[in-house]
Amino acid sequence: MKMVQDAGQMGVRRFGRVNWLGLWTLVLREVNRFLSVWTQTLLAPLVTAGLFLTIFTLAIGPSRGPVMGMPFVHFLAPGILTMTVIQNAFANTSSSIMISKVQGNIVDTLMPPLAPFELVIGYLAGGAARGLVVAVAIWLGMAVSVGLPLAHPLFALAFVLLGTLFIGGLGVLAGIVSQKFDHMAAITNFIITPLSFLSGTFYSVETLPHWFRVLTHLNPVFYLIDGVRYGIIGRSDSSPWLGLAVMSAVTAAVVLLNWLFFRRGTKLKS
Repeated sequence: MKMVQDAGQMGVRRFGRVNWLGLWTLVLREVNRFLSVWTQTLLAPLVTAGLFLTIFTLAIGPSRGPVMGMPFVHFLAPGILTMTVIQNAFANTSSSIMISKVQGNIVDTLMPPLAPFELVIGYLAGGAARGLVVAVAIWLGMAVSVGLPLAHPLFALAFVLLGTLFIGGLGVLAGIVSQKFDHMAAITNFIITPLSFLSGTFYSVETLPHWFRVLTHLNPVFYLIDGVRYGIIGRSDSSPWLGLAVMSAVTAAVVLLNWLFFRRGTKLKS
């Protein structure tokens, strides 16, 4: 009788509502992934952002007047910062899952007693940490080099954090549905890159034709970049409160999809 009772207890969660040790271990693994190759994950984005800013400033800056009442370089910098941050958040989560699937060790993450929501938190925490570190590094570099201000720090932090969670969540989805690196490259080139480039990164949407402006407002990344711009230089094309509402809604939707995919084991469990 005792053996039957013990067998009935197999699989019972013994860590409480949250497996804090397992969750913390997953977070540390995701953070250490990008810290161990910091020249690629942290230094390279900083150099790339600096090159973007230098090239656009030299090519367009001398002939371009103020934008939104600010020097062109100050208008441009928040867009470049945000674009770089979301690309790194996406790369961190998508590559982690994709590499694990290709190498066949994704089972090492799925077998431990981690609930679906803990897996989601662990992966997104790694993407958010990388995005925030990149954001701080780029802003410090631009503050020193071009005197970039920080008008509303809390807004800037909120939008950067929401952006890393939103795009990091898309990276989780991309890593799950992709079967090989070609699939991942297609998602990056045909979805993530257009979303970031066609969202007011290098221009004010007020200068666009009406139809293009309407399409831009349907792009959630527009509200992300516009919100970060408001947080840094205090200027924006739309209300920052509307941007917070939109980004909170789409981020919640993506996180929910992440949870559903992990819960069902979609393209993860044979």
